[in-house]
Amino acid sequence: MSAPCTPCTAGKPPFLLTLVHTSAALLAAGSLLGTLWHGLDERGIALAFGVLVTVGELTRWTGAEGREAAPLGAAAALSYALLGEDGGHPTHHGGLQVGAVVLAASLLGSVPHLARGRPVLDHLARRVLTAGFAAVCFQPLYNQGTFQGWGPGYALLLLAILSLTALCDALLAAALAHSRTRWPFGPLLRDELRATLGIGSAVCATGAVMALAVAVVGLWALPVFSLPLLLTQMSLRRYAAVRTTYRQTIASLARATEIAGYTPAGHARRVAALSREVGRDLGLSEAELTVLEYAALMHDIGQLSLVDPVPAGATAGLPVEEQRRIALLGGAVVRQTGVPAQVATVVERLADPCPEQPVAARIVRAVNAYEEKARDAGPGGPLKALEELRLGTAGDYAPEVVDSLARVLSRDCLTWPVAG
Repeated sequence: MSAPCTPCTAGKPPFLLTLVHTSAALLAAGSLLGTLWHGLDERGIALAFGVLVTVGELTRWTGAEGREAAPLGAAAALSYALLGEDGGHPTHHGGLQVGAVVLAASLLGSVPHLARGRPVLDHLARRVLTAGFAAVCFQPLYNQGTFQGWGPGYALLLLAILSLTALCDALLAAALAHSRTRWPFGPLLRDELRATLGIGSAVCATGAVMALAVAVVGLWALPVFSLPLLLTQMSLRRYAAVRTTYRQTIASLARATEIAGYTPAGHARRVAALSREVGRDLGLSEAELTVLEYAALMHDIGQLSLVDPVPAGATAGLPVEEQRRIALLGGAVVRQTGVPAQVATVVERLADPCPEQPVAARIVRAVNAYEEKARDAGPGGPLKALEELRLGTAGDYAPEVVDSLARVLSRDCLTWPVAG
């Protein structure tokens, strides 16, 4: 069986996606043509920054999930866009040359990722547009001598331009993610802005410092100031690997009910995946989505306390007191696993009256019931399951969660398999 699906427009790129890609393509073409027409100024400087951008792209973190995947490449691109002097001598490269160098270096650094079949188009569009934005804000005014005699205000100016550039990049990232996934734009932008305060602030600060240092001591400043950011990138990758292992451990623990024969194979994984989509549709933050996913994976762990398994693990039809007992036992088990306490709280409150439940518990409860009902309803099971959930919104299931579940199942043309 599969979830119902409305006619899909997957073959038609969303407007925002087309707009971002077209803008990046036009800027890239203009930069290349302008640079070819006027020639490449200060080739040594262009080569040094191009190599640094390439190294950053080669070491790009492919598990960044839309966040800044190549902080070293981003910092180098921004630094070149804001470079006005080299060792005390004025530079003469303009915004078009910045775009051409960043594009060529990013393409070169993306070759290994393309060879492995990893998507790079969105990443390249963001890199070209953000670097171009910073260069357009800075290079024309600098070349006209506007910033001469600013003193300490010059450094503040660079930080201001970088802050605007970071905001531009967050908007681009949210727009691309919204176009690709149809998730609400507001929560996506909020998560991007939060991420900007982390690694994004380090990228902006490094870009500004490198531009100022090269202006004073020359290109020798590049390796000195890029090394800390490269080490930070490596640390982030190791942290991501630890988190991935942690999630895999939780998923393995959640499979205990399947191995023991209490729940159908893949039930916890399906509930977790669909719950996360519903949570995104309702605007939950990344931290809240993580708690929701872990709780959904472990929502049936309390069934291990049962002497006789519930047929097909379908707890939605059990008496309320029995559901509450299983939920409390499950929460007690979860508290022993070392996961955040919020996860155990969600599991414990799965059988509480709907108005008293936290949002995550409402989502897991509705999605779990949908999966169980769709699995047992025969032909047309998903539609029947949704109708039963709608009829139960008077007390058992939150209406906003059921509406969100219906949107997720229909709008994205996704197939959510249920065991038959």
